[in-house]
Amino acid sequence: MSKRLSILPAVLSASIFSLSLSAATTSIEPSSLLPPLPAWKGASEALIQPASNPWQTPAEKNDLASTPDYEASVAFMNKLVASDPRLQKVNLGKSPQQRDIWMVIASQQGAKDAQSLRNNKKPTLLIQAGIHSGEIDGKDAGFMLLRDIIHGNKGALLDGVNILFVPILSVDGHERRSPLNRVNQRGPDNMGWRTNASNLNLNRDYAKLDTPELQHIIRAINIWQPDLYYDAHVTDGADYQYDITYGFNADFGDSPSISRWLEQRLRPSVDKALAANGHLGGPLIFSVDSMDFKKGISGWTASPRFSNGYGDLRQLPTVLIENHSLKPYKQRVLGTYVMFEETLKLLARDGKNLRKAIAEDRARRPAKQVLKWKTDVNNPELITLKGMEYKTDIDKVTGLPYVEWTGKPYDYEKLPVYWSRLPAVEVKTPRSFYIPAQYTQVIERLKIHGVDMEVLPKAMTIKATQLSAKDFKLAEKPFEGRQMVNSTFDSSQGSFVLPAGSMKVKTDQPLGRLVVGLLDPRGPDSFFSWGFFNSIFQRTEYIENYVLIPMARELFAEQPELKQAFEQKKQSDKEFAENTRAQMQWIYRHSPFYDRAYLKYPVLLEY
Repeated sequence: MSKRLSILPAVLSASIFSLSLSAATTSIEPSSLLPPLPAWKGASEALIQPASNPWQTPAEKNDLASTPDYEASVAFMNKLVASDPRLQKVNLGKSPQQRDIWMVIASQQGAKDAQSLRNNKKPTLLIQAGIHSGEIDGKDAGFMLLRDIIHGNKGALLDGVNILFVPILSVDGHERRSPLNRVNQRGPDNMGWRTNASNLNLNRDYAKLDTPELQHIIRAINIWQPDLYYDAHVTDGADYQYDITYGFNADFGDSPSISRWLEQRLRPSVDKALAANGHLGGPLIFSVDSMDFKKGISGWTASPRFSNGYGDLRQLPTVLIENHSLKPYKQRVLGTYVMFEETLKLLARDGKNLRKAIAEDRARRPAKQVLKWKTDVNNPELITLKGMEYKTDIDKVTGLPYVEWTGKPYDYEKLPVYWSRLPAVEVKTPRSFYIPAQYTQVIERLKIHGVDMEVLPKAMTIKATQLSAKDFKLAEKPFEGRQMVNSTFDSSQGSFVLPAGSMKVKTDQPLGRLVVGLLDPRGPDSFFSWGFFNSIFQRTEYIENYVLIPMARELFAEQPELKQAFEQKKQSDKEFAENTRAQMQWIYRHSPFYDRAYLKYPVLLEY
């Protein structure tokens, strides 16, 4: 018996090795799995510099088929920055694997710090690439554009604007490079990975700020105060004619004036420039039914876990760029370059109006705030969408249903767009929130967000509203490293003693709506929903039956109405009547000895 057992691990080990090897090697060419590709030619191809140009970017050396690794990317950045005083660089901080995250500052006067940059009074565009580092189009487009500004014929762009450029945010994920990553995407042929080294998706972290990468970028936003924020990605999903899609929350959200500027000024300008260069700009596209594109698309209103939802909540104009994954890398990078360049020109022309829109939205103090939106299924917006022809079938080999895109352009007339624009959770805006001193993690995250807070120098008694969780449900499995929770709430008013060091957080401040989104537990991306307060669901004190029984006799004798409520519940609730443990818990809960902090949300609301 022992001899057979000693052989078994070797057999298992060999099997595991075989499985691992088959997963890591394949003769399948990823591009052969993708839909047919329509031919493309555009004026933007002239942007690619030949080998004779000493400032040819690493990606251009391979005709935009591949992207340089972290070391080569940083080396090119350093060479470019060192070549001209108009470029400076700052280190935003370290990644989990201790790589540096860099940001380039481009300005006419060569500003080295945020105050100097603000002093020139020009609008500033922050371009962030590689939050999903397999989707790295923005890095190579940004390097090409900076090169042309410094060593080409586009230096005049800095006459009217400043640029902040983060070429790679997820630097660790960038180095998990492979031709087998993102099989649904046409290049580059050595793209990085979606998540960071801790397997966390940085574009789900804007509200909770669990990752150092997101903490660094939010600190940079607070320090450098850009007027417009570009978050560059590449899509998954359906096939269509657009190569550059992008979007932002609509004007029924938290930044209506900003949204209108983006829709009425930015979109027409960018789409026109893209078209002139052989590209096609379009809206963000999320199909209602992946098996039937004709059913329409979802008009997404992002929550603050995402960059565009976060920007909407804090009145930072934020555009989510989602280049079409089925278009070649070269085409996508060139379209991204065109979008970046045209945006700089627009900011130089119309930056004052954007700043006016920002000021209008930051001055708003709504009495109520929508924390969550739901889809308006009865009132779709009808649009003409430039899609692709497709057919559905059942695969003869696997027996699975699938969509086959033909690669032939097809315009969908009167395609419905179902906007998430109906309030699903709307709350009254409190004057202040009070955070007890012991919740240091929440307090620190608010500081990173840039929220103004007032420290209580000594213990204080306040009159406030407290919310109590009921019908709560913890998620069955972790999401982004956290155990999320859904709950409904009861509320009650009372007097509460807060220890010294607790925080008073007023909503009458520039980030007031972000405060509500993070601290009102009914929000889908509140700290409560992300599990920062899950300890309130723990019972830490109990009572033994030999104490509970005599206690119950005395309670019922003192409070006949309590005994009556107990008997009525047994009569009306059969399950309760048959469960003596539940009955004992009911008595304990109605006793003066019960834990009064159980299920109580500890952050207090002052109206």
